[in-house]
Amino acid sequence: MTDNAARQLASDLPDLQAHWMPFTGNRYFKEHPRLISRAQGMYCYSHDGRQLLDAVAGLWCCNAGHCHPKIVAAIQQQAKTLDYSMTFQLSHPAVFEFANRLTDLAPAGIDYAFFVNSGSEAVDTALKMALAYHHLRGEGARTRFIGRERGYHGVGFGGISVGGLSANRKMFGAMLSGVDHLPHTHDLEHNAFTRGQPEWGIHFADELENIIALHDASTIAAVIVEPIAGSGGVLIPPQGYLQRLRDICDKHGILLIFDEVICAFGRTGEAFAAHRFDVTPDLITTAKGLTSGTVPMGAVLAKGSVYDTFMTGPDGAIEFFHGYTYSGHPLAVAAGLATLDVYLQEGLFAHARSMEEKFAAALHSLQGEPNVIDVRNFGLIGAVELAPIEGQPTARAMQIFRTCYDNGVIIRTTGDTLAFSPPLIIEDEHLEKIVESVRTALRAQ
Repeated sequence: MTDNAARQLASDLPDLQAHWMPFTGNRYFKEHPRLISRAQGMYCYSHDGRQLLDAVAGLWCCNAGHCHPKIVAAIQQQAKTLDYSMTFQLSHPAVFEFANRLTDLAPAGIDYAFFVNSGSEAVDTALKMALAYHHLRGEGARTRFIGRERGYHGVGFGGISVGGLSANRKMFGAMLSGVDHLPHTHDLEHNAFTRGQPEWGIHFADELENIIALHDASTIAAVIVEPIAGSGGVLIPPQGYLQRLRDICDKHGILLIFDEVICAFGRTGEAFAAHRFDVTPDLITTAKGLTSGTVPMGAVLAKGSVYDTFMTGPDGAIEFFHGYTYSGHPLAVAAGLATLDVYLQEGLFAHARSMEEKFAAALHSLQGEPNVIDVRNFGLIGAVELAPIEGQPTARAMQIFRTCYDNGVIIRTTGDTLAFSPPLIIEDEHLEKIVESVRTALRAQ
């Protein structure tokens, strides 16, 4: 780039200083900005004219690809018709249609949808549901939650309390009391370079019995896990692990919550990871792919038995004192309904399943490249773990991220792991571009 071109580019940028960016090195970014100006399908386009292949679906969320015309049209039409409707003691017709369609898509027995605005809100809502559920059943001593090491459940105080990522927790004090954590299932010695679910590791679920013995089951409200831990490094559950958690929770009267904010809507080749793993929890939290990232929205999906427990008291009384100004927002609902249409009419879940083996082969072709210590995958979610630079954790992965961006591919990093969750519309040529960009970056270190 010439000096004149660089000066012109700088003059076209907005003033970057006032925006306090989330999960970002603000000082570095504002010296080296990467701004996305538009997007379409598999691609984003930067402020300086780069075409960027999106290997992470925005942020695990744009499952139908960017700016799908049917979803865009639905949002535009809704904005012209009904911009907002209060959902406390009032509502609008489309939100009931959306709830019905979602629960029809969910595992059998999941019959109710409570709408929120994000995955973080969905998690905190589910935790409150679990506490209130036991209180209404006369077991109000059940106030403890069990999360998992390396789990990510958003950034509300409930979510970071049950989450297991130390960087997200260490500055924020005691958080919720009475929370314990299962061990994570990641073990390179036994499971490195496994395709799909590892055969070794079901015993990690048995630690739940030890935690229950420590605290007593009568004090535990719920266990919350991601079927596949995303932000913790794409950790795939060992064979039988999730079913074992289900069995232990049933034995002790504990609710099981699946955080499917990342896993739902085709990421595993099914509507929900609960389908793919054949394990039905009591509550499912979801967001992201719910609207393919177009309008912020989340939901908690609940078993009928949980909902029915709340339906007591005088007629007309509020059963659950919880909700948000934008719960079931008309634009989000319109986006969600159109997104479900796209998923089903265009067969995107089946397409994701058909691409799974190709995706696995492409990622695993990176085994043997410099500093690659593991590759793991399931559905259209995968990870390449790198040996960290001594004394500089996360630096190697961030270097790869920046090089791939410069070469026209957006990837995601979490610690020293490269994460991949491409839109479900991915084809062979996109896979090849992603993997060769990463290979080139690895070899250039």
